[in-house]
Amino acid sequence: MNDKVKQVLGTILEKFKSGDIPEAVAYSMFPVADIPSSKWSILNRTLMFLSGTQDGRGYRQWNEANRYVKKGSKAFYILVPFIKKTEDEETGGEKEALVGFLARAVFRYQDTDGEPLDYEQIELPDLPLIERAEQWGISVKAIPGNFSYQGFYSPVRKEIGLATKDEFVFFHELAHSAHEKVNGNLKRGQDPIQEIVAELSAEALCRIVGKRGGKYLGNSYRYIEKYAGELKITPYSACLKVMSETEKVLNLILKGENYDA
Repeated sequence: MNDKVKQVLGTILEKFKSGDIPEAVAYSMFPVADIPSSKWSILNRTLMFLSGTQDGRGYRQWNEANRYVKKGSKAFYILVPFIKKTEDEETGGEKEALVGFLARAVFRYQDTDGEPLDYEQIELPDLPLIERAEQWGISVKAIPGNFSYQGFYSPVRKEIGLATKDEFVFFHELAHSAHEKVNGNLKRGQDPIQEIVAELSAEALCRIVGKRGGKYLGNSYRYIEKYAGELKITPYSACLKVMSETEKVLNLILKGENYDA
């Protein structure tokens, strides 16, 4: 087996041991903008996320986008199939067969300079309560997206990624980070209780900071209804079930570290 391939597989195994793989897989499933990595396998998108980026490309691909790899930057590696043409004994023609994998070097967007990309045109506004995220050591940044999803919070990387300027989405992800602090951790994946707490918190925060939270009510109801269905209870019962948790989350966001949850 190629040494680079062994290295890539070894990285994956180490991440399984550390518990980072489930989250990385979850976030790599998010749809992305029309960029080369959108066509990658789930394995390679997971490797990209673990490498700390949402956009990885080969050297030539960056050049084609009028961006250039910075001197001294280190590549990360993805796995690409090695297809070999062989003679088809039955037909006498050629056939293609997968004989293994090769490791291909790619570079993170963060390791390049040059022309801005289309998704970089998203400029985040001065988000209310962003100082709380900063206080907690959480970075907030714009990410590529195709509007099939709007944001995420990564507990491992202490990062909120936003594909929209909408403060409601920021509040939803900030609520996840506060919920993590209240409970000590978050369950991996789209846990119904966690999602309902985050959605209720976002609705409340919109009103508290004077934003028009009412415009989100329909979407929020459907969002909560979906996760309440997974719990086999009504949306009303689901909201009552998480009210105490939601209050703790809101108090922590509004009152800060001095609040005793």
